[in-house]
Amino acid sequence: MTAAIAPLIHLHTEDNVAITTQDMQVASTASAGDQLVTLAAAIPRSHKVAVRDIAEGAPVRRYGQIIGFARSDISTGDHVHLHNLDYKEFDRAYEFCVDAKDEPVLPLSERATFQGYVRSDGKVGTRNYIGVLSTVNCSATAASQIVQRLRYSGVLDQYENVDGVVALTHGTGCGMAQEGEGMDILRRTMRGYLTHPNFGGFLVLGLGCEDNQISQLTQDVQLRPDLPIVYSTIQELGGTSKTIAAGIGWLTGMLGQVNQTKRTTVPASELVLGTNCGGSDAYSGITANPALGNAVDRLVHQGGTGIVGETPEIYGTEHMLVRRAATEAVAHKLLARIDWWRDYTAKNSGSMDNNPSPGNKEGGLTTILEKSLGAVAKGGTTTLADVVEYAEPVTSKGFVFMDTPGHDPVSVTGIVAGGANLVCFTTGRGSAFGCAPVPSIKLATNTELYDRMTEDMDINCGGVADGTTSIEDLGEEIFRTILDVASGTHTKSEDFGYGDKEFVPWMVGTVM
Repeated sequence: MTAAIAPLIHLHTEDNVAITTQDMQVASTASAGDQLVTLAAAIPRSHKVAVRDIAEGAPVRRYGQIIGFARSDISTGDHVHLHNLDYKEFDRAYEFCVDAKDEPVLPLSERATFQGYVRSDGKVGTRNYIGVLSTVNCSATAASQIVQRLRYSGVLDQYENVDGVVALTHGTGCGMAQEGEGMDILRRTMRGYLTHPNFGGFLVLGLGCEDNQISQLTQDVQLRPDLPIVYSTIQELGGTSKTIAAGIGWLTGMLGQVNQTKRTTVPASELVLGTNCGGSDAYSGITANPALGNAVDRLVHQGGTGIVGETPEIYGTEHMLVRRAATEAVAHKLLARIDWWRDYTAKNSGSMDNNPSPGNKEGGLTTILEKSLGAVAKGGTTTLADVVEYAEPVTSKGFVFMDTPGHDPVSVTGIVAGGANLVCFTTGRGSAFGCAPVPSIKLATNTELYDRMTEDMDINCGGVADGTTSIEDLGEEIFRTILDVASGTHTKSEDFGYGDKEFVPWMVGTVM
């Protein structure tokens, strides 16, 4: 009996590597289109195999782009990974705005709709939460206690239009310069949450003596007239137990007012979609990320907004993004953030190639360039409308890039602070993540992961690699799921209660 020939995923005619679709044994045969390749070693599923001879020092290409350079001569059929693929810098051509185009937007009467919470400032929420925001780590325990006791008291069951309460606690707020980049980022993040349309009420809780004073945090913040909000500190309330009792009382008193807000029909142009990837594998850039990018394109066509972040995980693709920039000013904003990261990593004796994690590498990714080429696909194909800094309010419609770290909770915290009212999160290794008050739709890059972690995954994107669906059909499925979730359908991470621990503002600067 002739052994079955396993297909390889060969993405571009210029690629000299392809991706395995199953675990392969030494001397087994695989096909890259019409080409048959005999494997010179056992190669795990989702790893790279050379489909041509590659000389030492020559570029290794995937997605039609350079992902690294051969450390030694590589023969057809060899496993290409950490042992024979090097990362190093190389010159890229920057052609500004050559692929930018006017994006057609559907007329309002033809746009898809969802059921959202319309706020007095015109923004639209997909959830209606009450938040307890700690200004400093010292008030985090009291904030969490207030939320936990109210959450499990049964009181919330009486208010059908209140989606829940969430504690926004963190590990900073003191022991830092009272002015400067670190404090600016922290306060910008908190202000983004205080003005976020997914909140219907707030308690801002401090200790009292911290660097991040409530008065400075809330200075010049334009809060909605319909947002009930209370400010207090543990020191002025007389200690922890009194603070918890007062906090529960304040939140209970808000519930009636917050519950008065009801969902109404609004156009999809009111959606601000945050995208993120974590626990990536070599399938991420083949299945889930391009399918999500297709959904982002659909949302942009509806007049909505899609945000991509994780600057270390688009590093090496900036030459592709500046081609899509709406203006040269937007392109230069992106390159300025790339330069900031080069300087930042150099100061800390790091490298941009430090980014791929052990799990990424086990899943077949080798260099940051390869990872970035897959990650950037989340942004679809439309014009890059703007580039914003971490947690900066996103005011542009269309595709927007936000400068965030690659660490998932830090990245998504900034994107939510910027105004995202829903998140799509792709994963190949199996990330466990949620980001209350914003629902997070989890997309599995491969069927094996989806079957193994079904309780955590909302959508299986593995059908693209399996040959059972297309990027376009999956993009439509993701877009329709976005509308359903925006209208109130729960994601699996919401049902598990993820979100309390995922508020993680980016800490930049010296801890004093």
